[in-house]
Amino acid sequence: MKREIELNKPITHIAFIMDGNGRWAKSHGLPRTLGHKEACNRIIEVFDHCKDYGIKVVSFYAFSTENWKRPKSEIDHLFKYLETFFKKEIDHLVRDGVRVVLSGDLSRLPEKTQKTCYKAIEMTKNNDTYVMNICLNYGGKEEITRAARQIAEEVKEGKLQVEDINEQVFENHLYTRGLPNVDLLVRTSGEERTSNFLPWQLAYAEFVFTKVHWPDFKRGPFVDCLKEYNNRNRRFGGLDNDKK
Repeated sequence: MKREIELNKPITHIAFIMDGNGRWAKSHGLPRTLGHKEACNRIIEVFDHCKDYGIKVVSFYAFSTENWKRPKSEIDHLFKYLETFFKKEIDHLVRDGVRVVLSGDLSRLPEKTQKTCYKAIEMTKNNDTYVMNICLNYGGKEEITRAARQIAEEVKEGKLQVEDINEQVFENHLYTRGLPNVDLLVRTSGEERTSNFLPWQLAYAEFVFTKVHWPDFKRGPFVDCLKEYNNRNRRFGGLDNDKK
């Protein structure tokens, strides 16, 4: 598809906090569960939009460690929709050279959901054109704590020296090992916070918050976010070019 704009700075990794599914459902007189169902339909569409703009890595915040506080019936429906998503789209992902990555502790998920996720990982493990990172039962604080614990164990076992611990060593113990840090974070539905999502990886990301609910986040709102990103000056702690 023809690009509506040209990016004046690269985006290698874009991340989405898919918010507003329940509010979208309520505004349409539907139960919250159908909001999550419609949200899953947007994932592959938005991923394809990202591919159109040459964005190689896309992360989606599908279920947080805090989301277990929600009603069990809603959680059960969400996992069911995720299973359906992978079964429906796996051929599409394989064909397009997409590697599926799952970030988070999958051990707490229903066994059927785990099997579906691991099958998607296995079927796409040799693909290297794009990466779809689904953050499932993910919490940023938990990820960092887990990495610190693993590093401490390696030091205790003599596999790693304290003086050798650096940022790269730490990143190698994150769920996103081997993935670039995030360039652009988009959160839908008007909330302006990161909600424990990829705190390490977002260190120098640009944030764009849109009032559009995720189920309505189609190509137009997506391009609007890219336009906003184009207007940002990414200095990474340095000076503007005209001030050097």
